[in-house]
Amino acid sequence: MRRHRHGTLLDSFRYAFAGLVYVLRAERNARVHLAATILVVSLSAWLRLSRIEWLFMIMAIALVFAGEMLNTVVELVLDLVAPQQNTLAKHAKDVAAGAILIAAIAAAITGLIVLGPPLWERVRSLWGA
Repeated sequence: MRRHRHGTLLDSFRYAFAGLVYVLRAERNARVHLAATILVVSLSAWLRLSRIEWLFMIMAIALVFAGEMLNTVVELVLDLVAPQQNTLAKHAKDVAAGAILIAAIAAAITGLIVLGPPLWERVRSLWGA
């Protein structure tokens, strides 16, 4: 049995980076997630989160981006194999979109729980309360 060579480890990273760039260019929601990520990371740094708080924020961000990318995979594959209107393909796309909606809601709740109290304290101290 002959083994197929799939490229080097560096090639694998190049392909992964190309996939990330594709999603950011092609998917509006991925760009919205990126903008939210920049805002959240900046706010987290300003608030000087603890290591465990950073862990929660990073995991929430990663969950949303990974979900968005998998949602894009579902859409691309279904468009390839079922380019015509298809009820099952529509349901599959809707379910994938629903999954990323759940991830985004969970990330927003995580952000509120982690960032809310220190942000409130910082705002109160700036206002002299």
